[in-house]
Amino acid sequence: MSATVTGIVLNFVALFFFIAMDTTGKLLAADYPVPQLVFVRFIFHIAFVALALKVLTGSVPWRTRAPIAQAVRSACLAISSLFFIAALAHMPLADATAVGFAAPMMTVALAAVWLKEKVSARRWIGVSIGLLGVLVALRPPFLTGGPLPHWTILLPLANAVLYAVYQILTRKLAAVDDPRTTILYTGVAGAVLLALVQPFIWQWPGTAGPHSAGWVWAGLVALGFLGAAGHGLLVMAFSRAQASVLAPITYTQLLWAIIVSALVFGQDPDRFTLAGAAIIASGGVLVALPQRRPQGAPP
Repeated sequence: MSATVTGIVLNFVALFFFIAMDTTGKLLAADYPVPQLVFVRFIFHIAFVALALKVLTGSVPWRTRAPIAQAVRSACLAISSLFFIAALAHMPLADATAVGFAAPMMTVALAAVWLKEKVSARRWIGVSIGLLGVLVALRPPFLTGGPLPHWTILLPLANAVLYAVYQILTRKLAAVDDPRTTILYTGVAGAVLLALVQPFIWQWPGTAGPHSAGWVWAGLVALGFLGAAGHGLLVMAFSRAQASVLAPITYTQLLWAIIVSALVFGQDPDRFTLAGAAIIASGGVLVALPQRRPQGAPP
């Protein structure tokens, strides 16, 4: 299996974990402060990754050649997570996920400008098709005749901007640090920043909402595990394939979000969401197709 194909497969599995994490976060955000959820998620993320590295490799590689870039990457993820989980408290998972898919377009653009990756015309067309699908899934007034979207739509949009920067930094750090170090640092800056507000917002599990303390703690642990596993796979994917190839594949996450919204939250997708998902998937497939090499060119 080529490195690019391996990266694509790892990315798909990471997306599944992310949807499971978002579902858990949406369930918990109904009763607990979002900064608390993100803080605990990163604490468990660090614990899971450090334990896994110690068991599998015998060491925990804390040493990094790019501490500032690692800190900025982690902070981007923490703040983007705050925006996204806050959005889930106000809108369906599928809608928030659809708005968040502005991130792949931004990632491809940043990959071309910042990382100097060559982005073919076909891939730009695929990304544009994907964004068209996002627009359809959002049910804008000129398509539906309805009102303007609620202001909370800005939350997943802000998440998309920060997540695009996070993805680019992930790709950039793949050439600087051991991927295990990058996986480990994913939650560090976020945990440090969010620790500052915990004394003012903390609610002990079981003291809010209908669920028991055991159920809530299980959900918090799941947030950390799913986030650690998902971002670990994402780091490995970006170390094997270009950001401009992997980013648009993220569009397929909307398909998982639609299924989960229907099965878990009873929010059946309407025709605009389904049409948008189909368009998004077609754009993602177009981008993921391998480039044709000139005859005689090296592999």
